[in-house]
Amino acid sequence: MTIKAYAAYEPGGTLKPFEYDPGSLGRDRVEIDVEFCGICHSDLSMLDNKWGMTEYPFVPGHEVVGTIAAVGELVSEIKVGQRVGLGWFAGSCMHCEWCMSGNHNLCRTAEATIIGRHGGFANKVRAHWSWVFPLPEASDPATAGPMFCGGITVFNPVVQLNVKPTDRVGVIGIGGLGHLALRFLHAWGCDVTAFSTSPDKEEEARQLGANHFVNSRDPNALEKLANSFDLILSTVGVDLDWQLYIAALRPKGRLHLVGIASEVSSQVFPLIDGQKSISATPLGSPTTTVKMINFAARHGIEPITEMFPFDRVNEAMEKLRNGKPRYRLVLKH
Repeated sequence: MTIKAYAAYEPGGTLKPFEYDPGSLGRDRVEIDVEFCGICHSDLSMLDNKWGMTEYPFVPGHEVVGTIAAVGELVSEIKVGQRVGLGWFAGSCMHCEWCMSGNHNLCRTAEATIIGRHGGFANKVRAHWSWVFPLPEASDPATAGPMFCGGITVFNPVVQLNVKPTDRVGVIGIGGLGHLALRFLHAWGCDVTAFSTSPDKEEEARQLGANHFVNSRDPNALEKLANSFDLILSTVGVDLDWQLYIAALRPKGRLHLVGIASEVSSQVFPLIDGQKSISATPLGSPTTTVKMINFAARHGIEPITEMFPFDRVNEAMEKLRNGKPRYRLVLKH
């Protein structure tokens, strides 16, 4: 058997047609016929070897939606023909402290879909059954792919941090992650403030669920918000004046990061004085991912996407590199 994919052969390289033999299907694995695959900034970071862990030829793609083509002999939870999603993780050990406590996403030997293996920019991809999620009938398969990375990245803190419907929450950045965070938090019942460097995004931010909008280029606007938020969720990958955001937290408030900024720092006294904290989370566990899928289906939450056929993958990647997507890009067969 041969899987047909798109692979880069060098850092930042053009994605070219590539074929490989995946070998026999593992007893606890499933094989997915890929229908759609979202494009994430992590795909771009891996393509460029920004994190120093990329192996070439490199096949990106970890926001997969497709149908089950085959299952291993030990798989009983997933059936051939089911439409499913696959995200950043393609497997975990299933026996460590973290897996056994339901925190599979914290497994120290977890298998990432695009690290040391070939991802979903292909006609087929494989994964451990526990990280493959049946799609609710109410979910649109064409737009569901980004939910398995971008969606769960911003939904996981809502569960992990026990965010309450009465909480006042700020979201920094209205992009691929932030626009989904606004939709989730609005449906959760929170009073939501969008922070953006683009004032022209105010109307759209409010349509996405923001109750309030702040131009984050204006330090005076931030200073006026001192002692306002129970949680501020940063979805951006840049360093900011974190002290201003920490000052905007109420006592026991939390600055939480899901965007990969290079560093975050704070004076200690404001943290101690208000019993405030700084934290971060990765993507969610299988259980949390299922909660996210069902919550999104119940409330009609989906990402705003632009669609490209697979044979225009390099055009789509270039659009992502130049920061022009609105808000997530999806490849389709």
